[in-house]
Amino acid sequence: MDRNIRTVDDVMRLLDGLFAPETDRWTADGASWWDGFYADRSKPVPFFVAKPDEHLVSYLDRGLVTPGRALDLGCGPGRNALHLASRGFTVDAVDLSPTAIAWAAERAREAGAGIRFHCGDAFALTAGELAGPYDLICDSGCFHHLPPHRRVSYLALLERALAPGGHLALSCFAAGAMGSELPDAAFYRQAALHGGLAYTPESLRWIFSELTEIELRRMHDEPSDSPLFGEPFLWAALFRRVTERRGLRAHSARPAARCQSPQR
Repeated sequence: MDRNIRTVDDVMRLLDGLFAPETDRWTADGASWWDGFYADRSKPVPFFVAKPDEHLVSYLDRGLVTPGRALDLGCGPGRNALHLASRGFTVDAVDLSPTAIAWAAERAREAGAGIRFHCGDAFALTAGELAGPYDLICDSGCFHHLPPHRRVSYLALLERALAPGGHLALSCFAAGAMGSELPDAAFYRQAALHGGLAYTPESLRWIFSELTEIELRRMHDEPSDSPLFGEPFLWAALFRRVTERRGLRAHSARPAARCQSPQR
């Protein structure tokens, strides 16, 4: 007879197990899946291009975000990390996939960019060597791959790593355009995430209610010859952490979920 539930982390691991083997795409064991995904660089994957997100560039051009320390979650081939470095940021970039990190590091060498790349569990790393504080946390496709209970872990990451006054730049699947719109409970009944979770503006505002919304809109549709990346099935959001902490600390301090390479 097993009686193994004693801590929040125990509950998280139990819920993670409900999604096996799909969890292999967002836990440390999923590195091999993402390595296979990134192995063929010639695949027509939109975010394989060396272009930064259009909304991230817009935030910088308009002065909504200014250079400082930045953390790129699920950096993939490093396109946003490279742009941030070119705009004066000190950048840490993390991804589960060694293949993605190798590709991103190759691009950084070619550009002469001094980015620190980290391969592994983004949430665990932010509890240690990537503890911050960061003036900007950039997430282009990690959040919408997390199962509902791991939003707690995500908020704990922000609590630990985002500096007071710092910003979260987020892109994720937009309800009505991409991703599953099932209610949270249905994912557990079906033991599947169906490729990623769609979000409404209201749901994002509620989840990140401890942050101040700066901008929330659909990502612009950028043509193939544009120097920027943009797909209209994604939300583009910018949130700011107020100087005084207001309650994120109530979330689990030791999450075990992982961020993977961006999938749009």
